[in-house]
Amino acid sequence: MFFSVQELEHHKIHFDTTFPADELEFFEKLRQSGPIHAKGSAELLRNTLGEIRIQGHVAGEMEAECDRCLETFKFSLDSRFDLFYRPAETAPITEETRIDEGESEIGFYEGNGVTLEDVLREHILLNLPMQRICSDACKGICPACGQNRNRAYCDCEVKTVDERWSALKNL
Repeated sequence: MFFSVQELEHHKIHFDTTFPADELEFFEKLRQSGPIHAKGSAELLRNTLGEIRIQGHVAGEMEAECDRCLETFKFSLDSRFDLFYRPAETAPITEETRIDEGESEIGFYEGNGVTLEDVLREHILLNLPMQRICSDACKGICPACGQNRNRAYCDCEVKTVDERWSALKNL
């Protein structure tokens, strides 16, 4: 679904759409495992130079690889969003620019508008936890033999050796 600046100049656009599984593309360790439903509205903010506000709710099923045990697991997605987009030509051109806290919530779009798919993809990726784990009780994989400790017990003994002290071994 494309939100055109020309259309938004005339009226607010309401959306209520469902994306079937695997329609939204992410990266290889994260995928959409079930339908994702998005409902909300998009509007062109008055007295701005083309700033678009998109707000709503997104819910669905996702699938990711656990960062501890590397097994695939499913999790639910259910969150509200309120995002602002400005035309890319209004973005600062210099490499380093100081921005205030409010400006950190603003994205940029190129061309005549923004797509709902891009908005949802960005929102979902930014709201994922830094470390995705299948459960709090996940034991991970053994650093010695590589076995998944959730499936079977391994009796590997892992010794950490600080190489800075290796010269003392020879004394």
